[in-house]
Amino acid sequence: MPRPQNRSQLLEQMEQNFDELWEEVESVAAEARLAEGACERWSVKDILAHLDAWHEMFLLWEREGAAGRRTKMPAPGFTWKDTPALNAAIWERTRHDDYDDVCSRLHSSYGRVRAVVETYGNEDLFTKRRFEWTGSTSVGSYAVSATSSHYDWARQLIRKFKKTL
Repeated sequence: MPRPQNRSQLLEQMEQNFDELWEEVESVAAEARLAEGACERWSVKDILAHLDAWHEMFLLWEREGAAGRRTKMPAPGFTWKDTPALNAAIWERTRHDDYDDVCSRLHSSYGRVRAVVETYGNEDLFTKRRFEWTGSTSVGSYAVSATSSHYDWARQLIRKFKKTL
């Protein structure tokens, strides 16, 4: 599927990929969703917690940027080159979380990200360097990375994991 180029495409791809992700999650036996191996040591639940954490980071970047404040991206104490360490820190922070809580948080953060995306017009969403907080990229690019392309990545991992069960 091509990368979204406008708000309608992004919203459509977000919804489609999120729905497909949940179909994949629900096709895994409930007890297997907590087993390691979906992404190295991560379980399906851990992948979902990871997605939620990236939603929350996107929401923080956008909220702080819209208010004219600078925020540490991708997160305080981490640079983009440190993304593997950031992801490991997310896993450490969330690995003992309850599955149902993770799912609830992810659905909630998905709705909030979607609502933010809906507030932007095409030009504001996809024009590079439109806002200072986005640096050399665009709000839409960050949104795609935190949503539709991330859901597709997760779905593929879960599909591959199912074959090992």
